[in-house]
Amino acid sequence: MNAVTLSRGIRAPPETVRESMHRIGPFMRASGFDEVAVDGETVRVANEVGIATIELALELVDRPDADLAYEQRDGIFEEMRTTYAVSPAPDGSEVEATTEFALDVAIVGGVLDATVIARQRRAELAAQFDWLETVCAE
Repeated sequence: MNAVTLSRGIRAPPETVRESMHRIGPFMRASGFDEVAVDGETVRVANEVGIATIELALELVDRPDADLAYEQRDGIFEEMRTTYAVSPAPDGSEVEATTEFALDVAIVGGVLDATVIARQRRAELAAQFDWLETVCAE
């Protein structure tokens, strides 16, 4: 299993950060996905990565160690899950996001590899953190 973890301090109280993250549509769109559709606990996203289009059906799940979590139900990964944890920090909050994934080689083949996916995911998480900084400062 591959993993990408990113963390950042946000100058806002933890409850404000959590509330902003739970605005699922805008929070997921902030990552730069080309398409985002939210239907209850199901989130569908699509994104161009290199020459491939990645489409995922994600399900929001409860995890005791996370303030927000989702897992892939349908898509290119053998397995994929992302968790976000918010904790108090001296200047507001610390947000840590971790995506764990295993590639389904039969589907992905030579087009994408773990390095490309990890680089793309870091950029997506950083963009979500940028959005949190902006929204929580308002």
